[in-house]
Amino acid sequence: MSLQDQVMTELKAAMRAKDAVKLEALRAIKSGILLAQTESGSKEEITEEEELKLLQKLVKQRKDSAAIYKEQNREDLAQPELDQAAVIEQFLPAQLSEAEIEQKVKDIIAKTGASGMKDMGKVMGMASGELAGKADGKTISMIVKRELSN
Repeated sequence: MSLQDQVMTELKAAMRAKDAVKLEALRAIKSGILLAQTESGSKEEITEEEELKLLQKLVKQRKDSAAIYKEQNREDLAQPELDQAAVIEQFLPAQLSEAEIEQKVKDIIAKTGASGMKDMGKVMGMASGELAGKADGKTISMIVKRELSN
């Protein structure tokens, strides 16, 4: 079943359950998919890779908003953002642990022969491609920097 079909099924269930937070998160996914389809100029489905990027972007937006709200002591606004992020994350593949990401990054560094920070772009390019949808870009970047500076 495609992401769009999954979202529509979940959307209907959320409407029946009157789950406002889930409904809002699912509508954001649906809107993002429709925008991506119109950008490409076709009514065809977007690729799985584009779907993953879209979902990651939506989760990141929610988490960034929640962080800003927390800085401003607005827990009442931060919590719904985190709840929506959790709903959207259900559609992402299982996220790798930091140790698993670290191991993958070490493998990539060994493969590329990277020796310092000057090779960060090359390592990040490969790591982002291999770990797409399975790890957050910020976490990947942090681990790559740590490994290359050792």
